[in-house]
Amino acid sequence: MIRIRASFLIAVLSAAPLGFAQRGAPIEQQLTFTPYHASGIYDTGETVGWTVTPGPATPTYAYKWTIRRNNAVVLKEGKLDLSSGKDKIEITGDQPEMIYVAVEPSASLAAPAPDARGAAPAYTGGNTGRNNGLYAVGAAVAPAKIGLSTPRPDDFDAFWESKLAAQAKVPIKPVLTPVSTDVPGVELNMFALDALGSKAHGYIAKPAREGKFPALIQLQYAGVYALNARGAAQRAAEGWLLVNVDSHDKLPSDPSGGIPQNYQAIGNTDREKSYFLNMCLRDSRALDYLLTRPDWDGNTIVLTGGSMGGQQSLVLAGLRPEKITAVLVCVPAGADTNGDLHGRKAGYPGWPPDNAEAMKTALYFDPVNFASRIHAPVMAGMGFIDTISPPAGVWTALNQIPGSKEPLPLIESEHDNLTPQKGRACPARTGEILNLLIKGGEFKPSGLRP
Repeated sequence: MIRIRASFLIAVLSAAPLGFAQRGAPIEQQLTFTPYHASGIYDTGETVGWTVTPGPATPTYAYKWTIRRNNAVVLKEGKLDLSSGKDKIEITGDQPEMIYVAVEPSASLAAPAPDARGAAPAYTGGNTGRNNGLYAVGAAVAPAKIGLSTPRPDDFDAFWESKLAAQAKVPIKPVLTPVSTDVPGVELNMFALDALGSKAHGYIAKPAREGKFPALIQLQYAGVYALNARGAAQRAAEGWLLVNVDSHDKLPSDPSGGIPQNYQAIGNTDREKSYFLNMCLRDSRALDYLLTRPDWDGNTIVLTGGSMGGQQSLVLAGLRPEKITAVLVCVPAGADTNGDLHGRKAGYPGWPPDNAEAMKTALYFDPVNFASRIHAPVMAGMGFIDTISPPAGVWTALNQIPGSKEPLPLIESEHDNLTPQKGRACPARTGEILNLLIKGGEFKPSGLRP
């Protein structure tokens, strides 16, 4: 499964969905944080804390810290004093919540040399992936009890059932275009499918032999880009009937397709006009087409994706619960969209909390409201200091799933395009499960893994 893991990680590393560049050299760290609980997870009433020591680089700044509940509500503030060689940051966890500690440089310990323009240099280092001197640590307090911040709309099911019913009346009309590949033993095609209000596009790849194969549907992280045709072919070489779905109505080989870069904001005050409506329907249409293929084994359909691809995976698993075998997602985005109104910092796609209509619309595309419909077992990784896919939202979604699930805490990880090295456990676990499923095994979530 090395190729599966590698291709998944390469997708993560190349994503940079929100414009953050990847850096080749490690970012210097002047502080080391050792959590009181190595798991990062605490019960209510326990002391949540970290021992802070200098290094591995020699500290050149003084630091202050702020503890926030769900990265929104300030609970406690202080300054680090490392004069004795260590200090601590701690607080009592008094309710189900995510604890987020922001640690930032407050002053240079030595007079910094000015740069070429005569200005003092900016802070550098940190563990958040931005090389601006910022550190963060996170912990979970009774996370399995984190509940909905906002009630599910009463007409949520009716709205989506009406959309699926309308799409069912649209003939699929699949158009397949052969694509050459240097991966041996694989048949690769681009597909175009008629959906309600748009067309679904992507790559479909299969072993170039007679037979019926388990299916893997890959959903895409945020941004506008060409899909990885070779990655699709490599999955097929391992035995999958692979459907790689473009998030947009464009050719999967087209890096832009005329799609606006701010597509996520289009129609965000009207559920009938939201960009995410047709995106979700295209995902469902790709599943419709898969179900018609005589080379599908009739049994296994796995959904996978990271960030916005994880969001789409959870949505599709809730839209079409009777068809999905397993859901494997890393740092899924879009959960708890109304969190900013309820003491939780929301993340991508950044629905504006000061717009009541946007907040109302967001609920119809929020994975937490699809989660109660999911029947398949789910594995989900969440970064404890992730500010793009905040972990409180991921836990909220998991807690609505009535069936079995496997949370995978990534306690040192920001979003996967910022600190990919801290999130490797999630693509690795995804690879393990796919390796099990391709061999005919059954994914039985282990619950919260130690």
